[in-house]
Amino acid sequence: MLLPFLAAFQLAAGQPDVYHALKGQTIATAPMLESPIVIDGKLDEPVWRRAALLTGFSEYQPADQRPAPDSTEVLVWYTPTAIYFGIRAFEPHGVVRATLADRDKISADDNVEIHLDTFHEGRRAFVFIVNPFGVQADGTKNESGGYIPGSNIMPGQTDLSADYLWDSKGRLTDYGYEVEIRIPFSSLRYPATHEQRWGIQIDRHVQHSGYEETWTRALKGSASFIAQEGELRGIAGITHGQTIDLNPELTSTITGAPTGATGAGWGYTSHPQLGGNIRWGLGSNFVLNGTIKPDFSQVEADATQIAADARFALFYPEKRPFFVEGSDLFNVPNTMIYTRRIVQPDAAMKLTGKLGDNDVAVLSALDDGSTTPNGQRPLVDVVRLQRDLGGQSTTGVFYSDRVGGGRTNRVGGADLHYVFGKLYYAQFQAVMSGTSDAAGARSGPMWEALVDRTGRTFGFHYNILAIHPDFATDNGFVTRTGVVQPSIANRYTWYGAPGAFLERFNVYFRQGGTWKYDDFYNGQHVLEDFANANTQFTLRGGWNLNVSPTLSSYAFDSAAYANVRTTAADGSARAFVPLGRKNTSVVAVSLATPQFPGFTASVGGTFGQDVDFFETSAVRRTDYNASLDLRPSNQLRVSATYVSSTFTRLGDGVRTATTRIPRLKVEYQIARPLFVRIVSQYTATLREPLVDPSTGRILLVAAGDGTFVPATEQQSNLLRADFLISYRPSPGTVFFAGYGNSLVEADPLAFQQLRRSTDGFFVKLSWVFSQTVGAQ
Repeated sequence: MLLPFLAAFQLAAGQPDVYHALKGQTIATAPMLESPIVIDGKLDEPVWRRAALLTGFSEYQPADQRPAPDSTEVLVWYTPTAIYFGIRAFEPHGVVRATLADRDKISADDNVEIHLDTFHEGRRAFVFIVNPFGVQADGTKNESGGYIPGSNIMPGQTDLSADYLWDSKGRLTDYGYEVEIRIPFSSLRYPATHEQRWGIQIDRHVQHSGYEETWTRALKGSASFIAQEGELRGIAGITHGQTIDLNPELTSTITGAPTGATGAGWGYTSHPQLGGNIRWGLGSNFVLNGTIKPDFSQVEADATQIAADARFALFYPEKRPFFVEGSDLFNVPNTMIYTRRIVQPDAAMKLTGKLGDNDVAVLSALDDGSTTPNGQRPLVDVVRLQRDLGGQSTTGVFYSDRVGGGRTNRVGGADLHYVFGKLYYAQFQAVMSGTSDAAGARSGPMWEALVDRTGRTFGFHYNILAIHPDFATDNGFVTRTGVVQPSIANRYTWYGAPGAFLERFNVYFRQGGTWKYDDFYNGQHVLEDFANANTQFTLRGGWNLNVSPTLSSYAFDSAAYANVRTTAADGSARAFVPLGRKNTSVVAVSLATPQFPGFTASVGGTFGQDVDFFETSAVRRTDYNASLDLRPSNQLRVSATYVSSTFTRLGDGVRTATTRIPRLKVEYQIARPLFVRIVSQYTATLREPLVDPSTGRILLVAAGDGTFVPATEQQSNLLRADFLISYRPSPGTVFFAGYGNSLVEADPLAFQQLRRSTDGFFVKLSWVFSQTVGAQ
């Protein structure tokens, strides 16, 4: 009932422009209005009645091409120094989900995203997100390239690593909620032109239904989501200036560990450090970052991952502040740049920006020498250049090296991302590496070709990736070398009628194989192959059910077991050569609830016959995972997770490997910038001695002195608890204080006779001094 009244009130009050996307009006003109306001979450100042109005939203998820069931209005205007947005989100169908959350932790709340494609490229955008209380999340969305460097963000997903300086506040109303936003132009990058024409999209997430709704009608049958944005015109006469931020940091870490020959004593070592960062905004589109003795610690430890497959390395996302700004400009397909390879530099610098149609990113760091062969510090250099070709297509080159410490690695390559026919894109990449160390000099290529169709009902993704055995990237992340991996994937999507119980059904049929690099070119047999059908059911109200059966077969590369020996009948040691091919069949199942007012939950598992790659035996695999997120109040958050994995050898019924990881995190948001958190995680692992599946004898593994010794049982039961108090009034200005304690015991999850193994105290104080020259 309020929507017609408000719309009529706005028009009667002199609303200059209404941009109703359902009627095809997707070009908005923002007025310049000189009227100071207070960002208090109340759109009651007279200036809001003169702002441009964006309305007429469409449904995007789970089904597109339908009017949005929830009404949304977005107001926009600007001054010479900032752009302002006002949001009215109407919610007549359910309860608004809103909490007083920490920054970037609002995905479980109702929220509205503002996407600003300031260079109007149609492939990359700044993203500013607010929940109903105005709590912020921010970052970038990039649709070209591969993983954002050091993150687990795929192209097209929003990377929340960056933190920008902007103001927002919101409140609940009798019709839903409204939010007031101010984004300074100094927090953005944009062309150095008098009149700006930006791409703009407003993306609303409604938790009670699981729906996603956009201002312009975004179709699922498109190779680009960003390119379906609207256009924001009329921005002229704005000032950015050159902003210099000085960010000194003071940290102190006190680490405790056992002392004495028997470990009966306990001692602490202290490591205070003073460092700092500088950020220089060189006009509207370049930023220079520098750091000396930076604090690269992470406030929250990485959640433990289960390393059940010996063929692949584990990937952990980048969380360190220095690297996250402009990280999308270092984006290279296949993660050729992975900043977590830079461990602890004494100093580093970074230049990122845009020059015409060219993206420029340069990084240099003097890294820690603790991981190098001779202990010397290596110098790391990375350069990434990318050029827009129009129509969301790009081409780019990159170069990276790590020199010093007894090893030199240089990598260079080029890539092309070409979008055509609105539904299709093709991508090509060629890379060459050269490495020299005590083992000698070697080099090898890596290349990839793929083509993708993103249709509404039917899509496909066909690709082939080849990595030479001697290819190495010390500044990148490659899980496996010496292989060629072609794969095909076809997708079919069915959409239910509005209000139907089954709102959407997806099925992905995937098939692929892995060849040893030389075997592929010589026409030899496949090493590994698989066929998978990943089915996804989206049900009314936001429920999601996934069922994914997989059939696979594996042979084994004997070179991967060079550090393993088997025992002959006469007791002599000989090379371990895995025999035969193993066939597997597993099914993964998961169920996730909607975001209910007080909780959300998920449960899943993987079951079937698999392979234990550590000893090449056939096993019965049983994995479980579950999560429960509780919101007893808008300030208290409780998150509990449990994951486990069990391998049972089929030959003798022995449970060969078990991992169990329960984790509990409790957060209380005292105020918007202040929270306390307790995280506790128990990791229990048991690995029985490795056995030769063909003889039943225990395998021999390489010892540190070059000899081979019988494999033994490996067991670890570790309880880790961390406490943190965090005060972060604005990006860069923070106070953290925490304590962490690790305890071990003999029996898993017994919680008896726990013995402290390490502990530590951590304090960080960081503040920002900012000065802008040339802007008022």
